[in-house]
Amino acid sequence: MGVEEHTAEHTQDPADAVDGIEGATTAAEAAATGTRYPIAPGHRVNVRTGPGTNYRIVRTLPYGQKIPIYCQKPGEWVTGPYGTSNLWDNIANGQFVADAYVYTGRDGYIAPRCD
Repeated sequence: MGVEEHTAEHTQDPADAVDGIEGATTAAEAAATGTRYPIAPGHRVNVRTGPGTNYRIVRTLPYGQKIPIYCQKPGEWVTGPYGTSNLWDNIANGQFVADAYVYTGRDGYIAPRCD
């Protein structure tokens, strides 16, 4: 979603790509191998316990942070630098950020749906 100059940081050679994910066959494996996605420049993003602004804030990501995305789930609609979306990215156990603030390179799911 959004601006081309903000790209995901990858730890493996793009020549090893399988299904568009460097060296991995699933988004979960990509996250496990170190694929990290940048937070929108100039934004400090709240990390919450669930997929919505009504969930408790557990921490705030600093400027320039890059995050793993282990799974995604629908939740509250949020408008951010990369559009309006109801997707929330799971970045750690019980920790979610609004996908509208994360440059993933595409609209929609880029990781498995969270259970």
